[in-house]
Amino acid sequence: MTKEKAQARREHLQKMRAEQQRKQRRAALLMWGTGGLIVVLLVGVVGIYLVNQARATSLDAVTSYKYEAGQHVAKSVTYKETPPVGGEHNNYWQQCAVYDKPIHNEHAVHSLEHGAVWITYRPDLPKAQLDALKDVATSTGQQDYMLVSPYPGLPAPIVASTWGHQLKLQDPSDPKLPAFIKKYQNGRDTPEPGAICGGQDAITTTSDQAPLPPAPTGNTPMETLAPSPSQSK
Repeated sequence: MTKEKAQARREHLQKMRAEQQRKQRRAALLMWGTGGLIVVLLVGVVGIYLVNQARATSLDAVTSYKYEAGQHVAKSVTYKETPPVGGEHNNYWQQCAVYDKPIHNEHAVHSLEHGAVWITYRPDLPKAQLDALKDVATSTGQQDYMLVSPYPGLPAPIVASTWGHQLKLQDPSDPKLPAFIKKYQNGRDTPEPGAICGGQDAITTTSDQAPLPPAPTGNTPMETLAPSPSQSK
């Protein structure tokens, strides 16, 4: 092989290697560029989801009130809010449960004082929505501090209340409802944290079944504390 042919062969091999290296660099850049784009898209999608989720569960619409606790009365009370979120109330609290008929405000407010969430709904709420509402109520938060009942004349189809806090809702599937329950049930504004929402002194009847009871003539109903986890086993 002549010197010229050997030189030409070397130059040709160098060009081939250079071209191969350029292809590899382009492939690497394309791979990293595509991967980076995918990462950016994923971050964007996750970011949008988190923003939408935060907006959907925002509790900015919650209205808050200030009421003095411990005001026990043996009379019917006229409340400013519908349903009430605090103020004077009966000596006896309502047993936390799901009711199909209205209950006395005065018993429900006492349950709020103990940390309960009171979910009220219009009596004409469609059955499908009522079933959905009960599903949320019976699967979210602490069931022994969950009170559900129909309430004529509500300002919205569904209203969730705790002591000093209230949220009006149009639909039981609104993610704000479980967010409200998780934040305010037995929340920091509960006047009597740890007091039970049941027990022998709790009222289990609806308003059409029994009138408001008079003031106790003997021992005052005990604000019994819930047992600790170790005691409840």
